[in-house]
Amino acid sequence: MADTLIRPGAMTLAGWRTIYRGGGCRLDPAAGPVVARSAETIAAVVARGEPVYGVNTGFGKLAGVRIAAADLETLQRNLVLSHAAGVGEPVPVPVVRLMVALKLGSLGQGASGVRPETVALLEALLAKGLTPVVPSQGSCGASGDLAPLAHMTAAMLGVGRMVVAGRTVPSGEALAAAGLAPVVLGPKEGLALLNGTQFSTAYALAGLFEAEVVFRTALVTGALSTDAARGSDAPFDERIHLLRRHPGQVRVAAALRGLMAGSAIRSSHLVNDDRVQDPYCLRCQPQVMGAVLDLFGHAAGVLETEANGVSDNPLVFPDTGEVLSGGNFHAEPVAFAADQLAVGLCEVGSLAERRVAMLVDHDLSGLPAFLTPNPGLNSGFMIPQVTAAALVAENKTRAYPASVDSIPTSANQEDHVSMAAHAARRLVPMAENAAAVVGIELLTAAQGCDFHAPLTSSPPLERVRAVLREVVPHLADDRHLHPDIEAAIGLVRSGTVIDAAGPELLPAITEGWP
Repeated sequence: MADTLIRPGAMTLAGWRTIYRGGGCRLDPAAGPVVARSAETIAAVVARGEPVYGVNTGFGKLAGVRIAAADLETLQRNLVLSHAAGVGEPVPVPVVRLMVALKLGSLGQGASGVRPETVALLEALLAKGLTPVVPSQGSCGASGDLAPLAHMTAAMLGVGRMVVAGRTVPSGEALAAAGLAPVVLGPKEGLALLNGTQFSTAYALAGLFEAEVVFRTALVTGALSTDAARGSDAPFDERIHLLRRHPGQVRVAAALRGLMAGSAIRSSHLVNDDRVQDPYCLRCQPQVMGAVLDLFGHAAGVLETEANGVSDNPLVFPDTGEVLSGGNFHAEPVAFAADQLAVGLCEVGSLAERRVAMLVDHDLSGLPAFLTPNPGLNSGFMIPQVTAAALVAENKTRAYPASVDSIPTSANQEDHVSMAAHAARRLVPMAENAAAVVGIELLTAAQGCDFHAPLTSSPPLERVRAVLREVVPHLADDRHLHPDIEAAIGLVRSGTVIDAAGPELLPAITEGWP
C-alpha cells in the first residue's frame, strides 16, 4: 500500500482513517517552501526585537515577561519540559500516530513559524515507526492539548520514552538507533508543537472510525433480529421515510430493505399474521438509527474541518510579516462533535440491547425462552442479555456531555476550557462496549433464525450467519459462552460482518456525507 500523502488543509477523513489503521504517510513536499517562509518570518521578528507572545515572552499568565534573545532556546525547551505533566495510561499507538500526522498537517500550512528541519523530524518519527509515549490524561482542551503534545515534543528532544516495534525504550536511544538527532528548538517552535487540538482531534477521529464500524454492523444485526422475530419489513417502505425527509432515516430504511430482500422467513408470514405492529426496537430502526447517522455525519464534517485546520497560537502571516495572537487552540468544536458521537454510540447499543431482550423473551418473540430448545435445564442466552444491559448502562454514564463543564486554568488566564480531550478519549471505550452489545445481538439473532429452519433469511444475512457459524456453532445445550461472545465481538470489530453482508448495502459516515 502506498503511503498516504498528507496534503495540508486538504485531507479527507478516508486519508486520516488509513493512517489510524496503520498505513504509512508522508508530508506533501509542496509544503516545504511554505514552511520555510513562515520560519523566516519568525526569524525577522526576533531580529527586530519586538515583543511577540511565545516568541520572546513568557507563556499564559506570564505573557508580560520579556525574554532575552540569549535565552530563547532555553525558553522553548523549558516550555516543553514543564508542560510534559500528563498522567494516566499511555495513549494507544494508533492514536498517537494519528496525532503526529495531524500536527504535521497543521504545521505544513506555514502559519506556525516552525523550521523545515523540525517538521522533517516529526515526519521521520512516523516513517521510522517511532511513537512517543503520551499519557492519556492532562488536557482540558484549551490552550490546546498542552500536556499530551508536550510529551510528543519531549520525545523529539530525546526526553521521555518511545514505542519502537512494540518495545518501549528511552527516546534518546530510539532516535539514535534510527539515525536521528534530537531537535534543538528555535524561537516559537516549542509553542507551535504544544499548541493545538491534535490530541483531542485524533482521539475523536479514532472514536468516529470505530463508531462507524459498530453503526454499520448494527444495521446488519438489526435486520437479522427482525427476521429472527418474524418481524415486518413494511416499516422500512421508502414512502414512509420520504414523507419525513430526514436523509439518515431514508438511507437506513433503504439499507434495511436491501438486507432483508429475498428472505424466505419474511415471505412465510406476509399473510395471515395476527400481529399488527412490531415493537419499536424493530419498527423504529430507521427513525433511531437514521437520527444517529445524521448526528454522526455532522460530527464527521466538523472533525474533517478541524483536522484540516491550524489550531496553534500565535499564528504567522508571511505575506505581511505579522504574528497575530488568537484563540484557535480552543477545542469547543471538537468537544461538541465528540459529545454527539458519545450520544449516538449510546443509542446504537441501547437499541441493539432492546432487540436482544425481545428475542430472549418468549412472550414477545414467540421463540423458545432464552433461545434454548430445553429451557429450565438450560439458561441459553439469559445472561448475555444481562451483559448487554450492563454495557449499555455503562455507556449511558459516559454519554453525559463533557463540553458543558469548564474549570478555569492558568491563574484564570484560560478561564473557559472545552474539555474536548475528555470528551474524545471516552469514545473508543464506548465503541468497544457498543461492539460487544452488537456482537451479543449477532449471536442471539442467528440463534433465533435457526429455529425457523428450513426457512432461510436473505442472501446477505445468510452470508453473515455463515461467517458466524464458522466460529460459533448453534447453541443446543448450555456451554461456556465467553469464547462465543468474544468470537462474535471479533467479527464485529474487524468489519467481517459488514464485508459478509455487503458494504455497498450500508451507508458510510466518513465518505461522501451528506
